[in-house]
Amino acid sequence: MPIIFKTKIDCLDYMANMRYLLIPNEIVMQLGGSFSIRLWCTANEKVKWQCGLTALGNGDAYISLNAQRLKQLKAKPGDEVTLSLEKDDSEFGLEVPEELKELLEQDPEGNKRFHQLVAGKQRFIIRVITSVKSSQLRIERAVTLIENLKKLTVGKESFKDILGKYS
Repeated sequence: MPIIFKTKIDCLDYMANMRYLLIPNEIVMQLGGSFSIRLWCTANEKVKWQCGLTALGNGDAYISLNAQRLKQLKAKPGDEVTLSLEKDDSEFGLEVPEELKELLEQDPEGNKRFHQLVAGKQRFIIRVITSVKSSQLRIERAVTLIENLKKLTVGKESFKDILGKYS
């Protein structure tokens, strides 16, 4: 069942004016009190995306709000937003592109290494692959990232090393 509440768009000045949605401590507690939860966030009943909480201090959290979502909301810092938060029970907290699914089915070693990663690094790989529109480029990125991953020591994988040539 979603948790619905009103909050404001704010900025983190020390993060190059990154915009975010404040999630008060009471809402964090209703979500289980953990910052490692993955969520579906719907703002003003029109913009929906998968996200996670980042600790802000004093038990509060935030959800970052990129420029595209801000534009879709036709909002600016200081504006009030109605948020609906629901637990995201998907395996990775993001939709896995077909190109990556297919590659992992065909590459048992790559599949094993991908599933050995912490959730944040799995999502990182998924985001890098889905950041391009062309299916051919998604295939190429998936192959490159998984091949890079297979060369790395288990537990010592850095974002930079996973990216390899994309860094």
